[in-house]
Amino acid sequence: MRIRFISSEVFAGLFRNVTMTIAVILTVAVSLTLFGTGLLVRAQVNTMKDFWYDKVEVSVFLCGANSDPGICPEPITDTQRSELQAALENSSLVEQVYYESSEEAFGRFQEQFANSPILENVTAAALPESFRIKLYNPEDYPAIANALSDAAGVEVVRDQKRLLDNFFTVLNGMQALALGVSAAMLVVTVLLVANTMRVSAFSRRRETGIMKLVGASNYYIRLPFLLEAGIAAAVGGIIASGALIGLKVFLIDRVLSPTFQFTAFIGWSDIHRVLPIVLATGISLAVLAAFFAIRRYLKV
Repeated sequence: MRIRFISSEVFAGLFRNVTMTIAVILTVAVSLTLFGTGLLVRAQVNTMKDFWYDKVEVSVFLCGANSDPGICPEPITDTQRSELQAALENSSLVEQVYYESSEEAFGRFQEQFANSPILENVTAAALPESFRIKLYNPEDYPAIANALSDAAGVEVVRDQKRLLDNFFTVLNGMQALALGVSAAMLVVTVLLVANTMRVSAFSRRRETGIMKLVGASNYYIRLPFLLEAGIAAAVGGIIASGALIGLKVFLIDRVLSPTFQFTAFIGWSDIHRVLPIVLATGISLAVLAAFFAIRRYLKV
């Protein structure tokens, strides 16, 4: 009897004011979609960091005929080059070392600027030979740079990670903006759910008062309102989950991944991790909003 009564009260409350219920569902759906998108943006930034930082190299440019005389009084000798390569290969910080001659650097330059007029003014002699180093941990760049900056035959040491750090600073800003907007929408959702529950409780204040006077507990009176809010939020969460799945299928898999093949994108494991968080957040906030919104109507 109690289950039947509570069920009837829940459905009566949901359909008593259909417009407000639909508004709650749509607001929850939009806010949770933005919230889930913010979480996916954070996952995407982390995925790109793992992808690109794994490919980061340190370039050690060697002294040549066209080097700055203030840094390189004379070109590197064969002995200095061999000693430098041996030191790099024996370093515990270095995973891989690759030597690139001026001719190889020029060939790579020709591939990158095949259709550019700048190619006509560049020769192989203008490009320095170098060692390209892959570190076990890209964060160890300062130690390598300090060890090589004063080495004989080394002109300059450059870290690709510094370029990526600027790029990821912009991405982190976009991530913070997305999470900020989603947080604002969640606050709007909480306020709307709370107002909806207040209206529902006000319209049923007589029934609530009678139940209170005949000995019904606060939990028993409050339960239908909490279930109303939870069901509306769950429906909105399901819609948001569908939107996030659609975002993965249509935008990421069919548009971004084929177009930008030079980087990695989030996988289904990230979607599976985010969806439960989105649903749990929506339902929890809605239930808590309803819980505190109807307290005044439990006093008789």
